[in-house]
Amino acid sequence: MTAGLRALRRRILTPALSNISLEVRGFRKKDPAARELLESVGRSFLEGYGHIAEAPHPQAAEPRLEAIPRQFRGFAYEGAAMACSVMDALPGGRGRRLSGLLAGRGGRHVYMAYVGVGWAMARLPRMLHPDIGQTDPLLRWLILDGYGFHQAYFHTGRYVHAQHQERRLPWPQGQASYAQRAVDQGIGRALWFVGGTDVDAVQALVDAFPPSRRGDLFSGVGLAATYAGGAGADELLRLRQNAGAYRPQLLQGSAFAAEAREKAGLTVPHTELATEVLCGMKPHEAAGVCRELRPGASDRSDAPAYETWRQHIAGAIDREGRS
Repeated sequence: MTAGLRALRRRILTPALSNISLEVRGFRKKDPAARELLESVGRSFLEGYGHIAEAPHPQAAEPRLEAIPRQFRGFAYEGAAMACSVMDALPGGRGRRLSGLLAGRGGRHVYMAYVGVGWAMARLPRMLHPDIGQTDPLLRWLILDGYGFHQAYFHTGRYVHAQHQERRLPWPQGQASYAQRAVDQGIGRALWFVGGTDVDAVQALVDAFPPSRRGDLFSGVGLAATYAGGAGADELLRLRQNAGAYRPQLLQGSAFAAEAREKAGLTVPHTELATEVLCGMKPHEAAGVCRELRPGASDRSDAPAYETWRQHIAGAIDREGRS
């Protein structure tokens, strides 16, 4: 395919930039800085998507992806993974782009990449969904996290304000018992965007959900507050205090974000601020807890190893914070 045709493919496949405008989405606009931050996240996602859509193969897009500022590079790889998954599903796609991305520099961004696969899953017909059997058994639940984020971000009235839960999720039978919870973790991340990084607005959104769902939602909130940023020390402290019984889950999400940024070499000042206020740790320390407690790759349908991991992280960091 010629460069001109690849550029045309990028224009056809890449979602419109207007899709990430807080005005268009109807999300809270806390202040100009928070608005610019969240819209920069969206632009970086679409930029990463576009680089893959135009590249002859994933490695060819790496120089452009690596040129994106550190703060937003992980979101670009998230968009890149979505594009790979969509293109793998197209006629003639041959299913090699996502594996090619993860075999290269994208492997350092595996957390964000799996989330991007979930975005693709939300957009593709079920018959064209990626084969999750080829993904890491422990981390594949992040795909449903990405699916949940997408649904809450683009169908906010239904999934956030009406607290809708799908009965049939795009997930293999036999592993579906945990699927709703993984989706809620992604919805929780989206609440950070819907609430415009305003911790009081985000808290109100979480509180509107049934108590049984709030722990997973707070996990997503903690992850977004730490990975995306947008809140100052006083706001983060208020978020930690107001989480109440769900504080361990909030801290677990923050630690996951630290691990994702540390693994990719993308730790930035707001990551350090968030982990210090929420977890009482430096980013590398919070990430170290995640790595130390990571279980083997085995998984069970009744109690996924992924959830056991999350619980152990939550307990360990909460105990550390109380000592």
